[in-house]
Amino acid sequence: MNKHKIPSFRNIIGIIFIIHTIFEGVICNNCHSKETCGQCIAESALCAWCTQENFSVNGAPRCDFLTTLKETCNASDIVAPEGSLRLIKDMSLSDKGAKEGEAIQIKPQEIRIRLRPNTVQKFTVEFRQAVDYPIDLYYLMDLSNSMADDKEKLAKLGNQLAEEMKTITTNFKLGFGSFVDKTVAPYVNSHPDKLKEPCPKCAAPYGFRNNMRLSSKTREFASKVENAPVSGNLDAPEGGFDALMQVIVCKEDIGWRNKSRKLLVFSTDNAFHYAGDGKLGGIIVPNDEKCHLDKKGYYTMSAELDYPSLSQINRQIRDHKINMIFAVTSDQVNLYEMLSKRLAGSSTGKLENDSSNVVDLVRQQYDKITSAVEMTDDIGDSNIRLSYYSSCLGDRKEQTNICRGLKVGKNVTFEVNLEYAFCPQDPSEWTRTFHIFPVGLHDQLTITLEMMCECECEQSRNEEAFSPKCSEGNGTFECGICNCNAQRYGKECECDASDTDPFMEVKGCFKYSSFFHSLHYIFFPLVF
Repeated sequence: MNKHKIPSFRNIIGIIFIIHTIFEGVICNNCHSKETCGQCIAESALCAWCTQENFSVNGAPRCDFLTTLKETCNASDIVAPEGSLRLIKDMSLSDKGAKEGEAIQIKPQEIRIRLRPNTVQKFTVEFRQAVDYPIDLYYLMDLSNSMADDKEKLAKLGNQLAEEMKTITTNFKLGFGSFVDKTVAPYVNSHPDKLKEPCPKCAAPYGFRNNMRLSSKTREFASKVENAPVSGNLDAPEGGFDALMQVIVCKEDIGWRNKSRKLLVFSTDNAFHYAGDGKLGGIIVPNDEKCHLDKKGYYTMSAELDYPSLSQINRQIRDHKINMIFAVTSDQVNLYEMLSKRLAGSSTGKLENDSSNVVDLVRQQYDKITSAVEMTDDIGDSNIRLSYYSSCLGDRKEQTNICRGLKVGKNVTFEVNLEYAFCPQDPSEWTRTFHIFPVGLHDQLTITLEMMCECECEQSRNEEAFSPKCSEGNGTFECGICNCNAQRYGKECECDASDTDPFMEVKGCFKYSSFFHSLHYIFFPLVF
């Protein structure tokens, strides 16, 4: 019967030591394998580079843990740059000039960050909605025949709506637009007579019309609504997305101000057409997201361009800082609630069949929008990651970019963590500028990120080109090593790649992989 021999305590300790050595070597190898200073500092915040001349005579790698280099390299020759954050513009939050849109609602306004890969830079962003901030409210209404009674009620309540909004701000502008659908079959009846008068006492169908530019003369609103004729179409969904796109992107025609809270109220009793539906009418050209209004305010590309997609609408809402309010009848609430979840800064309210509650609805939705703040950004790069944390109005901090239950004039603070995973291959991408901003507002924090992917000693002003230290000028001396010219290699560029000498390896001219070099250093340190 064979007996298993139990390892001695000395053998166990020896095995543990070997495993520890191998494990430590594998970790270190992440630094050891880097052959330039830039590669070294980009690998990890734990890695540092030694620029000391003749440092590697004993076989030690120049790129190593900082703690290790402190024992083997002169302190003045160690390159281990640390990240930094610099405040460029940091004005205090203020309501001053709020009426003109000059209030400061976000702090700081501009920062510059230098950061190594896979390290985190933390900073805070403060937000406070200013009192008496300007409001632009554009009322976009479905004027197909089924909305005739709603139009009459809105005309009667127009002045009341204006007065209600003036209790929020003294700087208020109001505008009005209407839509029906595309003017080709099967959306409308293409019979010549029906194109002129699709229903009794109806106007010719049209895609969208800007009836009233945003104006502080709010008394004109009621008359513009009253004088806007209804029209008719055939299918149930309407051309509201065409109208939405024009209202958002036609900034000058509509009269949107740069610094204001922009409210776009979309009122309808029906569903909507979207991208792809244009093919039913032979329209295959995708929506170009551009403004196409004539001098009378009519949309001129209704029959040429497809309806916009949901993603196109969302992009323009974000870019133009618009807050959407969908005011829809009870049978459409579920549909538009789902839609509003897909559109930044949007909400949905139930509109009575005759729009008699429109004033209360707009005020309620405005309060809902302004009682919350959602921080977002425009990075658009998967390599860079931002994480948001806030305690909002409570005591416990959690990961979130939204705070609710706020009141005008109340401060809220977000802690932001910024990091990136790797250095892009293209050096022109090592500096990136992006923004953090509250959804639906013009205010923003501008962030310039400098990715630390290169050492100062690698920059042209610090390097020694055609250095005698590199075999009579066959390379550039930088960061303590030779960066060899084309066709040259070796520690001091002493080897010629075009040399066919069969005794080349005897001379020591062969490319010695840094990986195997690292393994030798780990397992056989005394050899060097």
